[in-house]
Amino acid sequence: MIKTNKDKIVMQSVGGKIHSPIISNPYRIDRNGIGKIVPATGGITYNYQIGDNCMELVGDHVEPGVSIKNQNDMENRALMVLSCIGNTAIIKSGDAKGAKGFVTGSHGGIDHTLIYFNKEILDKLDLDDKILIKAYGQGLEIEGYEDIICMNIDPLLLENIGIKEINGQLEVPVVTEIPAFMMGSGIGSATAFEGDYDIMTGDIEAVKKYGIDKLKFGDIVLLKDCDNTYGRDYLKGAVSIGVIVHSNCIKSGHGPGVTTILSSKTSKLIGRIDKNSNIKHYLNIE
Repeated sequence: MIKTNKDKIVMQSVGGKIHSPIISNPYRIDRNGIGKIVPATGGITYNYQIGDNCMELVGDHVEPGVSIKNQNDMENRALMVLSCIGNTAIIKSGDAKGAKGFVTGSHGGIDHTLIYFNKEILDKLDLDDKILIKAYGQGLEIEGYEDIICMNIDPLLLENIGIKEINGQLEVPVVTEIPAFMMGSGIGSATAFEGDYDIMTGDIEAVKKYGIDKLKFGDIVLLKDCDNTYGRDYLKGAVSIGVIVHSNCIKSGHGPGVTTILSSKTSKLIGRIDKNSNIKHYLNIE
């Protein structure tokens, strides 16, 4: 098993409220220039959760489960940056007070932090319910692999993924490998320690070739020639590993969103294809 500095990582409180969906112009313009009215970000999504196909739904940037936000911009930035996938989330108000779930990702642009709760809990939630997160994971390092940058992942979840050391490399189970030319919205961001960036889905042949059409919320994927160590960039030989956090999109340059959990400028990271590599299994979500 890999060794980390998890015992030195600070656990800290951050939080926000369930954020209602918002609409300015009701139409979203798709890749063909057609205006469509479909569900999108925010609120409580009842019928799509971690482990469900993120491509076969009618919507745009749909976030599974619960979307939260803090109305104070700097506090919301802390919520997004410090929350890590797999962190415990606790409901602090309303009919479901005391119930627990998990952070499943961070969505840039709309600046939401995404949370999984089971369906029984979802039915008890209301907009503006307060949720506290035990933020734990930023600053994580893997012993002997300090050139692999860890981000946005709870140390215990990282251990549960089943990463193997092979000849000085770390082998990570992933559902598929995505080439750099498929990455779109979010490239050039100053940091990958918050938010996500999108796999473009405008080319149907490429979508099928790389198995993107079968992606599920929570799937772990490998991004080839993608350097996310300090921002999102193209770099030949670099490798990044991430989690699918939101659905496919109808807009040009967009698609399922990836929140990065590991990145290296070198080939220290390699993938092992495992179609079941999804945080649902590693967090024991039924």
